[in-house]
Order: sequence, then structure tokens, then C-alpha cells
Amino acid sequence: MKHIIQFQISKGDTHYIAQGVDLAVVTQAKTLDELTKNILEATSLHLEGENPSDFGLSPTPSVLVNFELPQVQYA
Repeated sequence: MKHIIQFQISKGDTHYIAQGVDLAVVTQAKTLDELTKNILEATSLHLEGENPSDFGLSPTPSVLVNFELPQVQYA
């Protein structure tokens, strides 16, 4: 059983985009604060009325987000 639901965050032209690694959940927002709220809401809605073990999840998983930064510029 997984205890962590992972999301990958990237920056688009105008919004931040979060894509679930473990769940088929995608959401977006203009700010990172708004995006974290959207991730939790979208995840809750996705799992609402479902048995978490059907998704390979523990009963009380946490959320881990990874943020993709632009390429590093070096000399």
C-alpha cells in the first residue's frame, strides 16, 4: 500500500499545472497556494466514495508534490 500520492507540478505560460503520478488527476491554478488547494480538492473528489485500497493506497495517504524548475543556466 502506498502512503503517498504524488503530483508533478510544472509552470505553463499563465498557470501552474499539477498532474497526478499515482492517480488520473490533473488540475491548474494561477498561484501555487491556489494549486495546493485544487490538488487536495481534486484528489478528494477523485477518491470520494471509493475504497483507497482499490487504488493501492493506504486509508489515510498524504500528498507529495514535485516542482519542475526551468533548466539551470551555468557557464
